[in-house]
Amino acid sequence: MKKAKPPVKTGDVIEMEITGLSHDGAGVGKYQGFTIFVPQTVPDEKVRVRVQVVKKTYGKGEAIQVLKSHPSRTEPPCPIYHECGGCQIQHLQYPAQLEHKRQQVADHFERIGGMQVPVLPVLGMENPWRYRNKAQVPLGWEDGKVKAGFYAAGSHRIVDMEACLIQHEANDQAVRKVKELARELKIPIYDETKHQGCLRHVMVRTGFHTGELMIVLVTNGKKLPHRDKWVEALRKEFPALKSLIQNINSKRTNVVLGPENEVLWGRDVIYDRIGEVTFAISPHSFFQVNPVQTQVLYDQVARYAGLTGREVVIDAYCGIGTIALYLAQNAKRVYGVEIVPAAVRDAERNAKINGMDHVTFETGAAEEVLPRWYEEGIRPDVVVVDPPRKGCDRVLLDTLVSMQPERLVYVSCNSATLARDAKYLAECGYRVQEVQPVDMFPQTGHIENVAMFKLENYLK
Repeated sequence: MKKAKPPVKTGDVIEMEITGLSHDGAGVGKYQGFTIFVPQTVPDEKVRVRVQVVKKTYGKGEAIQVLKSHPSRTEPPCPIYHECGGCQIQHLQYPAQLEHKRQQVADHFERIGGMQVPVLPVLGMENPWRYRNKAQVPLGWEDGKVKAGFYAAGSHRIVDMEACLIQHEANDQAVRKVKELARELKIPIYDETKHQGCLRHVMVRTGFHTGELMIVLVTNGKKLPHRDKWVEALRKEFPALKSLIQNINSKRTNVVLGPENEVLWGRDVIYDRIGEVTFAISPHSFFQVNPVQTQVLYDQVARYAGLTGREVVIDAYCGIGTIALYLAQNAKRVYGVEIVPAAVRDAERNAKINGMDHVTFETGAAEEVLPRWYEEGIRPDVVVVDPPRKGCDRVLLDTLVSMQPERLVYVSCNSATLARDAKYLAECGYRVQEVQPVDMFPQTGHIENVAMFKLENYLK
């Protein structure tokens, strides 16, 4: 039987009801049974929509008029919100953002995991603005001007900006100064279509607790014109600057950073803290971008881990050791495994900085390293996993189950894959006790979660 053709075509203007929000914060509804996603709309609104994209099973559109507005709608304070793709839900009042995110997590567990679990109210921020400690901003050239900003949604068109309301003010100031210097020094700006030009991106990191500043100039090749003038001008402008780095990325790629860094001035890292633990942060380090909520998140991980000082802990996907070292404050022994060698080197350096000699890090795939640790007699009481968006490898889950820790703490940036993995773990005897969402990324559609699993009939 042939499927019916979509009831709309590109360019059509229709009226429709918004019935829900997608995982990325776009409104979603049906027109004559056909699903259409409409960014910057709210459930229970009636909107007039211009259809922009039509696929076999869904379409995308632009709201050109809100015919019936929802009480939780608000005017976005950012002047470029409607163009920029950096935020998705500034048009929702903050309490409504939090409830949407909680409901999204609960829906994923019910629909994908086939289970109803306690999903607690989201831990939000008192001030959900100016929280990001890291900016990665592409540069471009348009109408004879250097521009810097985030991409418009679904494109590589740079929306020029003077300020980003979710960035730390120091990041904004550094981006503006780099743009100004690029113009004054007549630096050739990278053209991704031709793969020509010098300056591709600027990355800025700010130490929330230390105030230290890192500026990274990403270049298409090793040559950076007027190198000494860059150093002189940026040092003069930013007394907090501790690290000025050139990152060389000469590949035709969407990946921001290349593999090679050259220190132009200062150190190769800046330092910041999570609670009482100090971390060295390099250009390539994965370090949570919301320092206020990171401590909220890690405190939640610690609560679910239930450490008393006698436990052995394994941190799979340990990165630069942030969770492992945070938990090590109250653990007998901690083991971390990470597949990226540079991250493990950072983790080992961070352990030394904090004088934690009861923490061991190893490079490798967790599903390969953990079985060997088990053979060597390592018996974890708690295992923490913080995988990428795709979730945990099935082999890793099987390995964790075979090790039989009493508690498993799962940190996830994707509640859909968390729910999928929770379903499998439940079949293996690990039941979700509760899920605590933490709003690490206000004004966006993303939500972080911490789930606590306990082994039924635990014997040790």
